[in-house]
Amino acid sequence: MIISGERRIGYDGIQARIKRAASGLRTLGLAEGAPVAMMLRNDFALFEVVAASAALGSPVVPINWHLKAEEVRYILIDSGAKILVCHADLLPQIRSGVPEDVSLLVVATPPELAATFAIPPELTGVAAGLADWDRWRDGHPEMQEPPRRAAAMIYTSGTTGMPKGVRRMPMQPEQAAASERVGAIAYGIKPREGQVVLINGPMYHSAPHSYGMMAFRNGCTIVLQPRFDAEELLALIERHRVTHIHMVPTMFVRLLRLPEAVRQRYDLSSLRFVVHGAAPCPPEIKRAMIEWWGPVINEYFGSTETGIPVWHSAEEALKKPGTVGRAIEGGIVKIFRDDGSLCGAGEVGEIYMRQTAVPDFDYHGKAQARAEAGRDGLVSVGDVGYLDEDGYLFLCDRKRDMVISGGVNIYPAEIENVLIAMPGVRDCAVFGIPDLEYGERLCACIEPDTGIQLSASAVQAWLRDRLANFKVPKEIRFLDTLPREATGKIFKRKLRDPYWADQRAAGP
Repeated sequence: MIISGERRIGYDGIQARIKRAASGLRTLGLAEGAPVAMMLRNDFALFEVVAASAALGSPVVPINWHLKAEEVRYILIDSGAKILVCHADLLPQIRSGVPEDVSLLVVATPPELAATFAIPPELTGVAAGLADWDRWRDGHPEMQEPPRRAAAMIYTSGTTGMPKGVRRMPMQPEQAAASERVGAIAYGIKPREGQVVLINGPMYHSAPHSYGMMAFRNGCTIVLQPRFDAEELLALIERHRVTHIHMVPTMFVRLLRLPEAVRQRYDLSSLRFVVHGAAPCPPEIKRAMIEWWGPVINEYFGSTETGIPVWHSAEEALKKPGTVGRAIEGGIVKIFRDDGSLCGAGEVGEIYMRQTAVPDFDYHGKAQARAEAGRDGLVSVGDVGYLDEDGYLFLCDRKRDMVISGGVNIYPAEIENVLIAMPGVRDCAVFGIPDLEYGERLCACIEPDTGIQLSASAVQAWLRDRLANFKVPKEIRFLDTLPREATGKIFKRKLRDPYWADQRAAGP
């Protein structure tokens, strides 16, 4: 069963919908391997589109629903998708960017999504002259042949250059079995175990997408939270006796800042396996969550390109504070110096890894970019870190986020982990900005808690007590809100780019 607000649908019902949708997609000329694009919030229709496309051997292309017309046009043209399924309320922001040769299917925006995102009623219905997904789908017979399987083609966030579509090679039968085993380790999801899975991250992202679809394949009860809200999450856990959740560290911070009376109000005893990833989690936050929720907190490390090669449990987190885990079944992790030689234990370098249980990939139409990301059969997405003597991986930062000030390498993630623990700091981002003398200097952008006044000197004093002086940002900015995705991940590029605009304009 899938639950969204007060709406519910059983697996028999949604499987019938999927078979009809697959027949319909075929009538639109969808050939095996041709992608189907979707711009949908988490909804029943999302599962229908993904599964119907896969049944025909075609990958789905999830599109971030924050994007605007030209950004969507780029993905549609680059991917080659000739079919787009979109929620009604999202269509106005992208309509001018949809090429004329793309078939458009529109999903009416359901009431719980309309309420959560404050969508005017006039935008929730399917406009006259457009194909209504529900009516269109139900106008086709159920597909009879056995379904195929195809992985989603996820577009990377485009923090450097234009977004790139990660397209998987066909999965072999032995890889499918191995992939399910790895998923069971990393996500804790197994067949026929009465699991109730809560999804609160948008499934256009790689991790929530793979997590949600694994729960779907295993017949779990799936509870959709339209948008993360800390207290509502606790209420949903209690109401539905949730056993499994995928989260990101920002959500932990929001939960821990709830008043103690609110935190104790809800029964969370049903939780069995909570997993987080997507960003480093400060050790203090991790420890506090384990103390509150118990040893159900697990963590993985991976990427859209690599799958999940690294994972660890709550017990390991307490034994190795700050680690993101060590290699699991099928996982390979190596750290390289800039000259291509391997780093020793404890030595910082660029992280290359791969999960062999998932097929290799191409960047769609960008062979050179794929070649540049690889080394010795492994892949780097620009992370910097080290392996300790026991094989546990520790992140320092993103290679592109590393700041070189006066010839010294500084890792902003280390500073952010300390800063987020300061009372009154709701969220933060640290990055490098131009400096005539040192090349770069540190800047910290801080979102204070509501009603809290912080000063730059107080922030610097907090950091100076805990870090070397050269790691203390010289420039401190306070913002009402930091730019972020729906998952809570900060768009650091939007904060940093204005400082470097003059440098780029000046050229070499």
